[in-house]
Amino acid sequence: MRARFLAQLIRSQDAAVAPTVAISLFGLIAVGGIAFDYARLAAMDSELQSAADQAALAAATQLDGASDSITRATTAARNLVTNNSRFASDQSAIGVPTLVFFKAYDQSTDTGTTTSTAPEAKYVQVTVSPRTAVYALTPIVNLLHRSDSVSAQAVAGLGAAICKVPPLMICNPREGASPDDFPSSSDVGKGLKLEAGGGQTWTPGNYGYLDFGSGANAVEQALAANSDVENCVNAQTVQTKPGNTASVPDAINTRFDIYGSGLTNYCSVSSNGTSNCSPALNVRKDVIHTTITAGNGNGNGNGNGNGNGGGNSGPNCAFANGVNPWILPPTQYLPDPVSRTSATPTNMGMPRDICHAVSTDGDCGGATVKDRFGDGNWDRSLYFSVTHSAADLSAAASWAGKTTSTLTRYDVYKWELATVGKLNDLTAGAGYYAYSAPKCATGIDESTTQKDRRVLTVAVVDCQAGQVKGSSPVKVKKWVDMFLVEPSLNRPRTGQDQIYVEIIGDATKPGGGNSYQYYSRNKPYLIK
Repeated sequence: MRARFLAQLIRSQDAAVAPTVAISLFGLIAVGGIAFDYARLAAMDSELQSAADQAALAAATQLDGASDSITRATTAARNLVTNNSRFASDQSAIGVPTLVFFKAYDQSTDTGTTTSTAPEAKYVQVTVSPRTAVYALTPIVNLLHRSDSVSAQAVAGLGAAICKVPPLMICNPREGASPDDFPSSSDVGKGLKLEAGGGQTWTPGNYGYLDFGSGANAVEQALAANSDVENCVNAQTVQTKPGNTASVPDAINTRFDIYGSGLTNYCSVSSNGTSNCSPALNVRKDVIHTTITAGNGNGNGNGNGNGNGGGNSGPNCAFANGVNPWILPPTQYLPDPVSRTSATPTNMGMPRDICHAVSTDGDCGGATVKDRFGDGNWDRSLYFSVTHSAADLSAAASWAGKTTSTLTRYDVYKWELATVGKLNDLTAGAGYYAYSAPKCATGIDESTTQKDRRVLTVAVVDCQAGQVKGSSPVKVKKWVDMFLVEPSLNRPRTGQDQIYVEIIGDATKPGGGNSYQYYSRNKPYLIK
């Protein structure tokens, strides 16, 4: 019996694999542990890369060319990473990331030119601090306990589109100053004399045009049009169109109810009655007309203030044989260079700052560049005595919440619109008429979709840092609203190619409100 049992036991194959399993157990645990822990490592790498990507995008949104853009970009990236534990596989916060800024970056070689100057920073590289993955299973078989250090890096830039703005740019009048804060609160209400730029030298205060890609006619049309006539364009590809492009001043003058012979058909009186390029409701200006019969021009007191003479598109408004029917009055507003006083003019539009009306280089500030800034001191008393009454000066100041010495031309412009009877037409000598309400075309009012026609939104560009020369790509630093003081015409002491404006402040949406994104739609994008 015993011998038979031993023989059966020797022949039995039950549990024959157990030794093999026991021997291979350590190998199976090692393979499974490596797979599990590698997946853990891959997840951590993805989390780190996601942290780097999101931090780079957050930083890039702040690269708007302002003097504090690098500081804001650094704060945005670090706050996003350190405040989000979800980027760490062990639920602990990732360390403070490292940021490097570039003014140029070559995506093909992943190299760039670094900068620490905020206005130059166009790209940002974010590197998140290294981490190691602590393995869960491979240590059981005494293989790997933790990974090597793993980090992640991303590079991002800021793409921008320009939308719904006139194609007018100026070189930052305060570029290189400290602080570079144009326009500051002290700039509001000052006159600014814009001189045409071009060639090889663009200095602070020069102006030019943004070429949206369709040539001079498109620039003129976009500058005169009631609303945006161009699609949004990539701000990185916008080029300057330097100088006073032929007939473009005619586009500005449509806002004053003046329709020159150089206008495109889109805006001309003869082709469409100027419904595409309407004047403002208040077109008081320093030039007069000889042949149009005066209308009553009284405002209705509700802020619309338009006169009843709109819509006349007859030959009296046309430039017959290229001759401008709008002329300077017999007695003009021309302050004496020494006394700063003027003979009483027969008509006045909104005047320049007195130092600019005198118009001697250095008269407003010393150096020619500084001379482009006025001092906000314009002849308020004379303006009111000619166009309204001396008592109205105090009334307008009270309406605007200002003093008579701080009242701006833009304040007066709005007061005239809002007050019954103040858009009055004047007789400026026998047969001469000075019109405050439009006569050649129907004026349009400001609304939530329509900017006031006497307000220009202007692109401010750091021309020297951006090396703007002739036709150059530009990066718009900010947008500023400016009040058109007078038509762009040839006058004594000023010449033909000046645009004279009063600084209102940072650009706002039509109807008011913060609007930077309305004019420049920015979107960050990953490069690497």
